[in-house]
Amino acid sequence: MKALRWHGAKDLRLEQIDEPQAAAGKVKVKVEWCGICGSDLHEYTAGPIFIPTETHPLSGDKAPVVLGHEFSGQVVEVGEGVTNVKAGDRVTVEPIYACGECEACKQGMYNLCDKMGFFGLAGGGGGFSEYAAVPAEMIHKLPDDVSFEQGALVEPSAVALHAVRQSKLKVGDKAAVFGTGPIGLLVIEALKASGASEIYAVELSDIRRQKAAELGAIVIDPKQCDAVAEIQKRTNGGVDVAYEVTGVPPVLKQAIHATKINGETMVVSIFEKEAPIHPHDIVMKERTLTGIIGYRDVFPAVISLMAQGYFPADKLVTKRITLDEVIEEGFEGLLRERDQVKILVKAE
Repeated sequence: MKALRWHGAKDLRLEQIDEPQAAAGKVKVKVEWCGICGSDLHEYTAGPIFIPTETHPLSGDKAPVVLGHEFSGQVVEVGEGVTNVKAGDRVTVEPIYACGECEACKQGMYNLCDKMGFFGLAGGGGGFSEYAAVPAEMIHKLPDDVSFEQGALVEPSAVALHAVRQSKLKVGDKAAVFGTGPIGLLVIEALKASGASEIYAVELSDIRRQKAAELGAIVIDPKQCDAVAEIQKRTNGGVDVAYEVTGVPPVLKQAIHATKINGETMVVSIFEKEAPIHPHDIVMKERTLTGIIGYRDVFPAVISLMAQGYFPADKLVTKRITLDEVIEEGFEGLLRERDQVKILVKAE
C-alpha cells in the first residue's frame, strides 16, 4: 500500500509498504481523510521532535515512520479480543500512546505519560496511508451525523477543547487567541462552546483573520495597530485568558501583556526556540502562565459538539488533496501558502 514516511528533516517519501494486519488487540482501518498537523510540519522542517530515532518504548518502532495522526476511516477488520468496534463502523483515532504504569497514568493524566508518544509520529503506522492497524483503545466511533471529514478534525479539536478546559476561563469571561491557524481557529470554537462572552483574535494573515471573523471572533490586525494596547483598551484592562497558538517567541510576551490583573496565559503551541519573558510581567500583576500538551478524556465531548454544529469542516478546511499530492501540495504547499488553514488528505 502507499504510505508517507518520514526519513529525516525535509525528507518525506511516498513509498510502497506492507499493508498492516489486525493483530490481537488492534483494529484495521481503511483511512478516509487525514489532516496535516502543525506538528507534522515541524517534523518536516526541523525534526526529529516527537519522532523516535531510537526504538520507542511503547510503539516498538523508530524512524523511518509513517506520518499522520489526525485521521478518520472505516473499520475493515478487528483483531482477537477487540469488542468495542466491528467491521463497518465509522471511526476516528485518539492517537496517544501511554504506558498505564507511570505516576501520570495512574492519576489519569495519560497525555503526560513518561513514555508518551503519538501514533503517526512515534511509529506503529499512521494516517497518511491507505490502511492503519490501530490499538483498539485508541478507537472512537463516529455517529452518522458526523462526517469522515469532521472525523479527521476530532484530534486537533481535542487539543483546543483541552486547552480551554484546563484554563481558568469561566462562562462570560473574555478571551484572546494569538494566532488563528488550524488550532487557533479551533480554540475559538472551543471558547464559543464554553461560553466566552468576547473572543479577540490576533492574526497577521488576511485570510486567517477572515476565517476567525466567520467563526465569530473580534479580529485584530497587528500590522495596523498595537494588538496588546487595542485589547487592553477594548476590555478595560485585558482579557481573562489569552491563548498563545503561534509558537513565535515574541508573541508569548504579547499574550501575557494582553491579560488583566490575575489573568492567565495558556500556551497551546509547540515552540522550536526558547521564548524569553520577564518574570515581573507575571509577578507584578499576579498573572498565571500555564500550558497543555495534547488532550485527555475529551474525544467524546468533541464528537458530541460536532454533532451540534461546532468545529465545522466547511469553515476550517481550505484545501483537499490526494495522498499522491501530499508532499508537494501538502507540506510544501503549507510552506508556500501561509494563508492555508487546514489541509485534508484523501487516502486512496
